[in-house]
Amino acid sequence: MSNQSSQVTGKPKLSFWQIWNVSFGFLGVQFGFALQNANASRILSDLGADLHSLSLFWLVAPIMGLIIQPIVGSASDKTWNRLGRRTPYILAGGIAAAIGMLLMPNSATLASFITPLIFGAMMLAIMDASFNLAFQPFRALVSDMVPAEQRNIGYSIQSFLINIGAVLGSILPFVLTNVIGLENTASTGQVAPSVIWAFYIGATVMLGSVLWTVFRTKEYAPGCNGLAELDSSNAEDSLLQKLADFFGLMKTMPTTMKRLATVQFFSWFALFIMWVYTMPAIAQHIWGIEAKWFDPTYLSSVAVVPQEIAAAKGTAGDWVGIIFAAYSLFAAIASLFLAKVANKIGRKLTYSLSLLAGGLGYLSIMLMQNPEPTMVNLLITQIEVPQGAVSLFLPMVGVGIAWAAILAMPYAILAGSLPAKQTGVYMGIFNFTIAAPQIISGIFAGWILTAVFDNQAIYIIMLAGISMVLAAVSVYFVKEGSEQAIPVTSNDNAVANS
Repeated sequence: MSNQSSQVTGKPKLSFWQIWNVSFGFLGVQFGFALQNANASRILSDLGADLHSLSLFWLVAPIMGLIIQPIVGSASDKTWNRLGRRTPYILAGGIAAAIGMLLMPNSATLASFITPLIFGAMMLAIMDASFNLAFQPFRALVSDMVPAEQRNIGYSIQSFLINIGAVLGSILPFVLTNVIGLENTASTGQVAPSVIWAFYIGATVMLGSVLWTVFRTKEYAPGCNGLAELDSSNAEDSLLQKLADFFGLMKTMPTTMKRLATVQFFSWFALFIMWVYTMPAIAQHIWGIEAKWFDPTYLSSVAVVPQEIAAAKGTAGDWVGIIFAAYSLFAAIASLFLAKVANKIGRKLTYSLSLLAGGLGYLSIMLMQNPEPTMVNLLITQIEVPQGAVSLFLPMVGVGIAWAAILAMPYAILAGSLPAKQTGVYMGIFNFTIAAPQIISGIFAGWILTAVFDNQAIYIIMLAGISMVLAAVSVYFVKEGSEQAIPVTSNDNAVANS
């Protein structure tokens, strides 16, 4: 068999650093996601959102993913130019997201014709649309470049970089306050300076890491190294025809994808609740702040927010960044072992046990309520917080393990069941199983919090724990096409990025 035919029928193995370069942009994109996840509720609350409406504003995130990712996935399957196949979309998403990150924390200053809250929500939509524009082609890029026998380690490196980016992004506002000295409190209708500067730095890091992958990765041309030729058969079809074809593919999606959808529903339903309501939950449950201080109607009736309330909310907001960084760090550590564990006991069992750890982590937060002040040494600084806040590191171990598995295991299970020429569009369709539960959570979580839990946000976190446990149980019903172990190997005999 000739060397040329060998390249057509299979992908060459990549060195560790080649896989690293392919995935490096994930670090910056997740840096931006982490800033958004840890601080969007804080920003929107400062701009005037109440607890019920927070989840509704957050709906823009999954909706943007639902719209953008399948479109970009399908388009990138049919693209080839001097920048490559996936990298044009990665680059465009990185630039647009950086612009959104620069604008969102300045909503109070820039909004001249609409309210700052609406402007902030618009910037959140732009940011999330841009993150999704970059994220889906990154997923497809890894699938395009990494051969099947290196898929476990490829997705584990991806998960590791995602979590390192999340650690740095989550902790940044805390560092800017407690090390640099920027103010972390905000007057009504304004955003704290530490958050504003964190978004500036995040935009720079995100764009820089995306550029690293774009310029350090040489994509394989269509028809080479196991990739299908470009399918331009419906390039001139109308939008309605393209939509019809898209939904037709949804009906014929692989069985593995359909069964993973149930797992995805319960796990992402829980994650959405965590991102939206962790800040008010721990502020109420551990710092003892009454729910009325999250009600803009009540806030408008008082002349000024007491300094101790503003300080407690600011500290609780910073601490959310710390515990989010903690679960991301634990996830990064867990991701280093996921491939070996999956090869030893199987992907399904690894996935299920990881989700169970996350569910138990959420449920245990109810026990973390000790208000006794404790001085904590975080190496870069010392800070006094309630003992209950320190105890939150333990639940974050379980949450981190679950997060590492959620980022890697579904894609490792799914990738082998997708047709090569439609990997991008199917990866985009798979995002429906991520976006739909978040949309449902966004529509109903605020109502449940208000009508059922009387605005006591800790109980909505308990609901997230139950949902994550159900996700762990659902993994049992997923059927993999092949259960054999995949060796974790790499070598330097590759022709991709170096």
